[in-house]
Amino acid sequence: MGKAKFDYHRYRVPETGAFSLASIPSDDDQGLDEDSARKRLQKNLVDLQEFQERLYAEGRQSLLLVLQAMDTGGKDSTIRKIANDLNPQGCQVTGFKAPSHEELSHDFLWRVHDHAPPVGHIGIFNRSHYEDVLIVRVHELAPAALIEKRYRHINDFEQMLHDHGTQIIKIMLHISKDYQLSRLRRRLERPDKHWKFNPSDLKERDRWDKYMDAYELMLNHCSTEHAPWYVIPAEKRWFRDVVVSEILVDAFADMNPQYPPPEFDIEDFPPDSLV
Repeated sequence: MGKAKFDYHRYRVPETGAFSLASIPSDDDQGLDEDSARKRLQKNLVDLQEFQERLYAEGRQSLLLVLQAMDTGGKDSTIRKIANDLNPQGCQVTGFKAPSHEELSHDFLWRVHDHAPPVGHIGIFNRSHYEDVLIVRVHELAPAALIEKRYRHINDFEQMLHDHGTQIIKIMLHISKDYQLSRLRRRLERPDKHWKFNPSDLKERDRWDKYMDAYELMLNHCSTEHAPWYVIPAEKRWFRDVVVSEILVDAFADMNPQYPPPEFDIEDFPPDSLV
């Protein structure tokens, strides 16, 4: 099978210099053919299953996928597509909603650290510690001076995870305000989507520009060599899925987990000798 031709590296936020969300069209597909992309996705999903088995067997490394997006950005559907065929024994999905009273009584990373994947596992964050420099900034839920310090706190936290064997991939699913409107309308038009509609989402939508400013600050402060941010066009879901899967496959290839050698002499146990 030929490799579908696209370059996800153009969506990686540079570690230095000024990055603007406007530089990446939210409906971009690089001219990729949808059928070719779906075939490539299926190949990648098979590769991810093999990598996960090797990761689990090796028991020395882990991978953390962080997903952030505006409402209707497709975090849930991305997780379903990417993780549906993974072994749930070695993959944990954690969703971070408004912090509890107990969580608020600790530092903002306290509730996150416990969900970092152990060695041999894949962890997926549906929203994450970045909410504390996004919604907290937009709603002014913490002093501005403290929020500014949180970027460094986050970078140090992710550096620590990396130093202990966790590969971190961070993805912002990028959509436009008009696209969000179409998805919100869809939730009202379809009875099976009514449960997903929340009138409070409309109030958050009024803060769109503030959220975009907060995202750009986050991306410019927290895309690092060991924990890069990618801004993935997410309005064409088939394109979104193949790009995310490609990033993960390449990350695993760099990690190169290996099956451990047997702790016995294999020559002592020829298959035909078993009864």
